Parts: sequence; C-alpha cells; structure tokens
Amino acid sequence: MPDIRLPPKIFDRHLIARHLERRPAGHDDFVTRLVLADLEERLGTVTREFTKAIILAPDASVLPTAARSASGPFSFARASTVRAIDGVPLVDPETLDLPGRGYDLIVSIFDLDVVDDVPGFLARARAHLRGDGLFVAAAIGGDSLTELREAFLAADVDVGGGAFLRVAPFIPLNEAAGLLQRAGLALPVADVETHTVRYQSPLSLMRELKALGASNPLAERPTKAATLKLLNAATEHYQRLAGDADGRVRATLEIVWMSGWAPHESQQKPLKPGSADISLTKVLGRG
Repeated sequence: MPDIRLPPKIFDRHLIARHLERRPAGHDDFVTRLVLADLEERLGTVTREFTKAIILAPDASVLPTAARSASGPFSFARASTVRAIDGVPLVDPETLDLPGRGYDLIVSIFDLDVVDDVPGFLARARAHLRGDGLFVAAAIGGDSLTELREAFLAADVDVGGGAFLRVAPFIPLNEAAGLLQRAGLALPVADVETHTVRYQSPLSLMRELKALGASNPLAERPTKAATLKLLNAATEHYQRLAGDADGRVRATLEIVWMSGWAPHESQQKPLKPGSADISLTKVLGRG
C-alpha cells in the first residue's frame, strides 16, 4: 500500500469556530480591518481587470464583496474556512474545494493561521487559478505576540514548574516565498508589515484574542483551564516585559503578505541568481 502521511493536527478549528460564534454583537475586529485596508491599497496597484475573484477567511462575515484594482472595480465571491455563515459557502481549508475553478484572483485572509497543511493549501489554491491568475494571502507573522509567549512561558515555569505552548505557531517571513514556490506559483513575493498595538492590560489583549477566535487554538493544548494564579503570574510578567508608564501594555503584531501568479507563457522569466530582486510594486503592477 502507498505510504500516505497526513499532516500533523495542529489547530482545533471547532474551538476556533466556537470562539468566533461567541463574539459580542458589534465587536470591532480591528486586526481584520487593518489588513483589509492594506489589501485595498495593494490591489489598487495591480493593473489587471478581475472578472472572477474570491476572498476567503475563517469568518467571511467581515469580508468585502467588492474591491478595486488599478483597472477598475470588481466583485468578490466569499467563502469561510472555519465559521459557517448564512449564504456563504463553508470550505474545509485542508481540501479547499472552492465553488468553481478558473479564478483570476484568490485572496486569503488569515486562513494560513488555521490550516494544518500550509503547502497543501497553497497548492490547492494554485489549482483553482487560471493561467496568470493572482494569489494573495495575509497571515500572522512569526514575531507576533512575542510578549505574550514569553509572559506565559515564564508564568508556567513559576506556577507549574514546566512550560506549555499556549500561542499558535506563525509563518516566518523567510519561509513565505519558498512556500509559494513549492506550491507552483510563479514570481513569488513576500513582505511584512509590523505594528505595535497597545492594550489597557494583558487581560484586555487575551479577551481580544478570544473574540478573534485566536485564543490558544492548538489541538495539543493543556487540558486544564488556566488558573487565576497562572493568569496573575502571566499578567505580572507581561507588565514587566512590555508595560508603559501609563499602565498600558504593548503587543507586537506582524502581518506577512504573500503573492504569486499561476504560471503562464506571457510572464517574465526569473532573474539569474545574484541579479537584482523583483520589487513587489513591479510584480503586482504588471499589465
């Protein structure tokens, strides 16, 4: 029999869905707002008319249905990869069976942060693109929430005598372009936007993460809920690590942007090793 090895189970998407469903009505998802504003700016540089475009996210209710490139406005179909929304298809990110093929634009917002098989997700997205179609993704970067990781590691040692992984692994920038190439996407480009976000307290940050569905979404997480003693210890460590004079705390948010094109004979050829790099503006602005 063939040796078929499934990717390890990393994320508990049922837990993520429950967290998303329990969000307070009218919750301001400012992280997604920030990313969508950046997406609007990036698509505005693309000199291409898009006639069949789709945008994906764990929760599609926050996604736009229209956008604009440098060549004019276009419409987005939407799909959810975690939370079922009325009228919006729910697709499993591990199989990515989208409603159709031959897209000239696929945009993924934070799906790479909930999928176990990232190379497989990218390859399946590539398979849904027509020749010279564009794939764009935003993912949480590897240096995000470093303060929270360190605070909980220190608290776990203080309270329990051992450390647990309580913050999900994120994609490092130096691996992003290689993942696109591995998926068969041409002219891969990756860059990063780093933001410093301030919160009233470490507990405010933790509540925000839960509302975003990102509160310890790991399949292999501690079976016991965090105790008050652990939370207090983590809060104290966090305040020492990233507290400001006014009592608020800082959190690092890194957004990795990835883009690549389905191969087509009309595309420029890759440069020789050691020659000048291709800029993101030049690649995305191709006519």
